[in-house]
Amino acid sequence: MTRKPVVPREQASRDIDRAIAWYLDEGSGRAALGFVDALEHAFEHIARHPGTGSPRLAHELDLPGLRSGPLPRYPYLVFYVEQPDFVDVWRVLHGQRDIPQSLQEPGPSAA
Repeated sequence: MTRKPVVPREQASRDIDRAIAWYLDEGSGRAALGFVDALEHAFEHIARHPGTGSPRLAHELDLPGLRSGPLPRYPYLVFYVEQPDFVDVWRVLHGQRDIPQSLQEPGPSAA
């Protein structure tokens, strides 16, 4: 089984930092650590099986190759595109956000 590196874009890293900060601001260090753990597991799954994410929004938003997968136990979704040599993580968004609008916000490309 081939494993591709998972490379979060700058915007995805900001999304992750915001989520961790929110859990910490709410006084739940345990939830923040759990979020990081769930994210690491999701990234590991995506690295090994990038084709398993849902392509639903790719069709709706005309973003070819876009896939998404949920974070276990947390209301977040990881949005990514498989590239030949790596997995390009675009965003990590809370499920209650306006996902289509958030995905169409301009942002820097992959690192």
